[in-house]
Amino acid sequence: VREGVLMLLFLVAFSLAGPLFSRFDRDEISISEVEKPPGNGHLLGTDEMGRDIFTRLAYGGRVSLAVGIIAMLIQLVIGVTFGSVAGFFGGIWDSLIMRVTDVIMCFPFFVISLSIAALTGPSFTNVILIIALLRWPAMARVVRSSVLSLKNREFIEAARALGLSRTEIILRHLLPNSSGDIIVYGTLNVAYAILLEASLSFLGLGVAQPEPSWGTMLSRAQSFTILQQCWWMWIPPGITVLVVVLAINFIGEGLQERFDTERRR
Repeated sequence: VREGVLMLLFLVAFSLAGPLFSRFDRDEISISEVEKPPGNGHLLGTDEMGRDIFTRLAYGGRVSLAVGIIAMLIQLVIGVTFGSVAGFFGGIWDSLIMRVTDVIMCFPFFVISLSIAALTGPSFTNVILIIALLRWPAMARVVRSSVLSLKNREFIEAARALGLSRTEIILRHLLPNSSGDIIVYGTLNVAYAILLEASLSFLGLGVAQPEPSWGTMLSRAQSFTILQQCWWMWIPPGITVLVVVLAINFIGEGLQERFDTERRR
């Protein structure tokens, strides 16, 4: 966990403070410095429009991390709500919610997300909503499974005997005791959302230009010339995506091991 946290903190600090160490604006164009390698004041070179890669990489980190975190939070709200209702109430509610999740999950995620993105157009808000609204069923299933394993335990029966309402039992007893699974799955979902944003942006259906994200910067690698001759335009965003996904996965796996140890105790 420690290594993952340090890696993630470094990337967050770079995204927030990186532009302070650059004298170039995010969208500043310089025709005389097109596709220049690192040097001459440009720490990571320039892109095909003469914009500073270092500055755009930092701003792109803000966008990519924000997409991952906001999409995960929306998934949590929807998934935890429907999952807890399905698991606790059962019956028609469980059947209805689970059939909806089955319908959403039976379609190939990437095909559907590409179709929706093509219809709605690329934008920061659209890519967050696409990821969140297509990924919440997995969170709902995790929460439902956890609630089903807890709702017949003795402490829940005691809460019923004390006269607590169903809402109070869910909020005060079931969800806190399911927090381990929710935190671990939510953490891993941040990494998955960042990868999905990078994939959609790589295909031109994610974050709209000129706003940078690591995915839109990676899309430059579609050009064979840039792929061969301008490594500084696609390797830095590729490395940052790799590092942030590894860091979040390290954190998620560490948290999972810790929660599993606490359960066994």
